[in-house]
Parts: sequence; structure tokens; C-alpha cells
Amino acid sequence: MTSSMNNALEKVKNAIKNVKIIEIDEREAKIEVESENTLPVLSILKGEGYFHLSLLTAVDWMEKNEFELIYILYSWNDGGKFIVSTKIDREKAEFVTVMHMWPVARFYERELHEFFGIKFAGNNDMKPLFLENWDDIPPLRKDFDPLEYSKKKFPEREYQKDIIHEAKIIRGDING
Repeated sequence: MTSSMNNALEKVKNAIKNVKIIEIDEREAKIEVESENTLPVLSILKGEGYFHLSLLTAVDWMEKNEFELIYILYSWNDGGKFIVSTKIDREKAEFVTVMHMWPVARFYERELHEFFGIKFAGNNDMKPLFLENWDDIPPLRKDFDPLEYSKKKFPEREYQKDIIHEAKIIRGDING
């Protein structure tokens, strides 16, 4: 790891107990924290030069009944990257906004609300970015059934031609 990454990690370890640090490579490390320690860790890292929030995303761990929130912070000074991860309850999918730290989080949080149903206290702009008039469970939750949704929303179609067979004829794979 770079020296600034080591310095930042020392500050995190001194301030927050129960953090798990996984070194991925010389310029990338993952920090797993309890949800109540996420904002302090993010604040420390931002103060240490990791002030670019490159991404905020989520993973649906349905079998564990959790969502994993993942914040990726980048330093333009040395190219170091921290992946800060925390878990929240899937049934009460709520967390606090980080818009006060990174205004761009507004859009990441809106996206997570739209696709996973996660709410962010303090971010009152949860209107859809992409899915107008969506009326089902959020589509990136693992319990969303796209086939069932399609059957419910779109009329069933009968296809007259076998498109794959037609494509093989066009490519010359088979004779018509």
C-alpha cells in the first residue's frame, strides 16, 4: 500500500474498533465496518485525501437478509482506493445519506433506492432516475422475478418465424 493509504488506515484503526481490513493490492484496500461506524470511517478517509466518491453501490445478500453498501473512495494524490463496506438489514433497508460529504451521493442514493429499495435518511430526493411508473419490487433485488414481471406487463407473443433458423440460413450455416 502507499504511505498515504497506510497513514489513513492507522487513523481509522486508532479511531474505530472492529474494522476488518483486506489489502487487495498495493493501491486498493477494502474496509469492512459496522453500520454505525461507516460515516466516521468515510470522514477520516476523506480527511486523509480520499475525497472522491467514485461509486456507491449495493449487493443484495438475500440469504443473509442483508444489503451490503459499498462506498469507493479514490485519492487523486496517489491513485489509492478504499472500498468501504457495511451491511444493513434487508427488511429495514435504510441508511443515512452522505450527501453532506459528497453532493454526488444524491444520485447514487436515488439509484440504490430505485433498484434495491434502500432509503437514505436525509436525502429527500428519491424520485426515480430511470424507471418511470415502476410498480413492482425494485428490479435488482434478488427476489424480483423478471419473467413473472414480463408476463404481467407485456402481452404474450407468438412468433411466426424461427429467428435462429433464419439467421443460420443468412450466415450460410445451413441451406434453407
